Amino acid sequence: MYILWTVLAVAALIVLISIRQVNQYERGVRFTFGKYTGIMEPGWRLIWPIIQFHKKVDMRMKAVDVPDQKAITRDNVSVNVNAVIYYSVFSAEAAVLQIEDFMYAISQYAQTTMRNIVGEVTLDELLASRDKIADRIKEIVDKETTAWGLKVHNVELKDVSLPENMERTIAKQAEAEREKRAVIITSEGELAASQNMAEAARVLSASPGALHLRTLQSINDISSDQSNTVVFTVPMELLKALEGFKKE
Repeated sequence: MYILWTVLAVAALIVLISIRQVNQYERGVRFTFGKYTGIMEPGWRLIWPIIQFHKKVDMRMKAVDVPDQKAITRDNVSVNVNAVIYYSVFSAEAAVLQIEDFMYAISQYAQTTMRNIVGEVTLDELLASRDKIADRIKEIVDKETTAWGLKVHNVELKDVSLPENMERTIAKQAEAEREKRAVIITSEGELAASQNMAEAARVLSASPGALHLRTLQSINDISSDQSNTVVFTVPMELLKALEGFKKE
């Protein structure tokens, strides 16, 4: 009887120490005698000591910060670029069996890809089309890491740093562009004003007495302010009319 209880106690102890908990956001990769034998779903699972072992894989989305990478654009401008990659594991089996350290591997591959893509575009394209460049990096990295059991969800370029002298050059260029637009807007305004004045002159000249009425209206507007001194010039047509009346 003592031997039976001893055997039962040892068996219970083995079962207790064999229990492994796999959380909801994890999957366990089980090995038996060093050979892959299946995926452990969330919950309590048994791993027999000595003959089996397992490795847990976090299936949640992860963010990998790609550190500053020095790259040269197609037009030979040196820039520093950094990014962040959002990815998750969709195959725990592949993430363990196909790659030694998938977190380190995807970070290194993203750095290389980012430098290569930046080298294919000009500085203007890099600054103006960051989203398109990020999508291109995502496409390449996702295609390569699919075999590792990884899915790249998004890539964002966080910052593009330029040399100090290049920043001053771009600032001057932007200032010159703003001045150019201001001159164009001013000239367009002057053109529209001159066209309106020419149209007004045409209308006034086509209507007898309209110019005199406009003159009287202007005088009335000015005389409303008592601080103004009005110098009125009699039109030549009126003087001629008075001379004719005198001769009669």
